[in-house]
Amino acid sequence: MDETINVTIKSDTDIVLAREQGRALAEKLGFTQIEMTVIATAISEIARNIIEHANSGEIILCEHHNGVRHGIQIIATDQGPGIPDVNKAMQDDYSTGKGLGLGLPGSKRLMDEFDIQSTVGGGTVVVMRKWKYT
Repeated sequence: MDETINVTIKSDTDIVLAREQGRALAEKLGFTQIEMTVIATAISEIARNIIEHANSGEIILCEHHNGVRHGIQIIATDQGPGIPDVNKAMQDDYSTGKGLGLGLPGSKRLMDEFDIQSTVGGGTVVVMRKWKYT
């Protein structure tokens, strides 16, 4: 059975914990140092969005298999206000908060797969995957 790690996100300390846990799992799965840094950065960006826009949520980390490929999957969930226009939110430099507007699109660029589902008034779910190629 693959390991699943759940990190509740409510503060900056939780962002650090999610990063560390993601890096540790990526190392266990055999990712390179550079890949581990990329994964940790994407986790940070998504976790920061949870705090900024929803106040709290959860990051779920696990090994993921898809046929012959294997890698890491990161699921970020919150019960926040949702994103009224996901397409707009995925554009660089667009921000409804204090940030630079690079969190969502930046995370998408860092990962191999990225999916976001959001319902106004119902929260947001982001699923990201990084595949191990070496």
